[in-house]
Amino acid sequence: MQDDTIYENDDAKEAVRRLPENLYDDREFRIKRALDMHVRQQILPKPQWTEYEDKAYLEPSLKEVLWERKGREE
Repeated sequence: MQDDTIYENDDAKEAVRRLPENLYDDREFRIKRALDMHVRQQILPKPQWTEYEDKAYLEPSLKEVLWERKGREE
């Protein structure tokens, strides 16, 4: 998913920390699977590919974190 590849600065790390457990676990599984396949220099079989979803699961949490940080800075 697109949000799996976001650069993890402090705000993104906080947003990931706030994810519900099931979304966090799914994200970690996809990242670990991608790293494992990369190390093995293999391509994941097509039946196991994750369907592309245009839904950004991290964006709502990230917006909230940015809004809170801006509030503290003002």
